[in-house]
Amino acid sequence: MTALASEPRTDGRRLLAGLRADRPVRLAEHLARHGALDLRDRASLLSGLEASGLRGRGGAGFPAALKADAVRRRSSRPVVVVNAVEGEPVSGKDKALLRHVPHLVLDGAVALAAALGARTVVVGVAAGARAERAALAAALAERAARRLDGRVRVEVAPVPDGFVAGEETALLSYLNGGPAKPTFTPPRPFERGLGGRPTLVQNAETVAHVALIARHGPAWFRELGTPDEPGTTLFTLTGAVRRPGVYEAEVGVALPDLLAAAGGAARQPQAFLVGGYFGTWFTAAEAAALRLDDATLRARGGGLGARAVVVLAEGASGLAESARIARYLAEASAGQCGPCVHGLAAIAGALAQAAQGRGDRARIARWCDQVAGRGACRHPDGAARFVASALRVFGAGGP
Repeated sequence: MTALASEPRTDGRRLLAGLRADRPVRLAEHLARHGALDLRDRASLLSGLEASGLRGRGGAGFPAALKADAVRRRSSRPVVVVNAVEGEPVSGKDKALLRHVPHLVLDGAVALAAALGARTVVVGVAAGARAERAALAAALAERAARRLDGRVRVEVAPVPDGFVAGEETALLSYLNGGPAKPTFTPPRPFERGLGGRPTLVQNAETVAHVALIARHGPAWFRELGTPDEPGTTLFTLTGAVRRPGVYEAEVGVALPDLLAAAGGAARQPQAFLVGGYFGTWFTAAEAAALRLDDATLRARGGGLGARAVVVLAEGASGLAESARIARYLAEASAGQCGPCVHGLAAIAGALAQAAQGRGDRARIARWCDQVAGRGACRHPDGAARFVASALRVFGAGGP
């Protein structure tokens, strides 16, 4: 595992290998460590991607090869979009990749573009992520001087800061000149996305893995992780932890082992929020036996999500912290439907009252059931799942 906090260490085995604390890894250093990419064999890259079993690292965990194949089957020339917006407040993994190893992200994006016959790659980055956009600009200048990317043109697009702006349909809407709001309405991105073209949207960490799979092959990638969810992934640890930061570990790592890599808890843990603001609370006792893979977490009502873990210390009010997050999610609404605009605000307000010992927790649970599945996008679903887990973990023993 590799810490990537104020002073990153350099013992990472894969994505974070060779990173520096003081500046991004330069192109010559990147090529010396990883070697050049061969962009000529399109079929080999796509078949290797399928054999690798790589799943998207942006939250949904969808097989990367299936997304690529859906775009490949369309008749017109596609576009590749890298989603590095990372609107999740407690996640820093994608920004860490852009700041420290931007060439790995660009390699994967260009490799996917070459395999699909795309000529354009757009990297969407939050407008407030100035250091990350500067690192990308410097990396692109290095690559242009070496003519490294062939006929593929790479652009960096600033995207509004905000939680929902990182959802792929919201990102594409903004890049197409519309508001950064998500939608369920067809067509889907692989059918008609950026500029009306078939569009492959992949998370920044996902394309960084593609860059390594293209070099080392699917068998190498599968040496770590689980059979169904192979490889390593990046976790962001915050809260009551001794060394907050971004850590690389294999999928399926035991939560106590991940916490130990960050120096352990700064204070006695009360609970763990796994998956970010759309994630799920687990008690400290539950976390002691928890492995971090989607199969395990979904069986417990959760998921890896943004791969962010927040440690809540004993003595803190779990309901008050949950009410704060619920209020944030209500205010992050895209304002497209009643369940989100009115439902989440009501739930957040009632949860704040519950934290003061005055709320009706049964009513909050009922409201969560009522908003789930009824929104114009999945925002109410994620918020309702988070609040329901807070009621389960913090409801019986007081605030």
